Amino acid sequence: MRADLVPDDLWKRVAPLLPPIPERRRRYPGRLRVPDRAALAGVMYVLRTGVAWRDVPTETVGCSGVTAWRRLRDWTEAGVWPRLHAGPL
Repeated sequence: MRADLVPDDLWKRVAPLLPPIPERRRRYPGRLRVPDRAALAGVMYVLRTGVAWRDVPTETVGCSGVTAWRRLRDWTEAGVWPRLHAGPL
């Protein structure tokens, strides 16, 4: 993952606002979940470059564009962005 996409100070502000990671199933657990920081890097990559989600370079960012898009959708539904912009109370 490119460190310049999600600097430490940004990650420290966003990480506490993210919803908890869902528990894995015991039977047929599927693939391991991509770390949230890598998914945020995918979102930031799209915002900075303007590429389509399908064109996100997995090797550079650390996750696929589809994974980043899904995580962005989940975080939006969880209300992460309004809480981030509201700042500390």
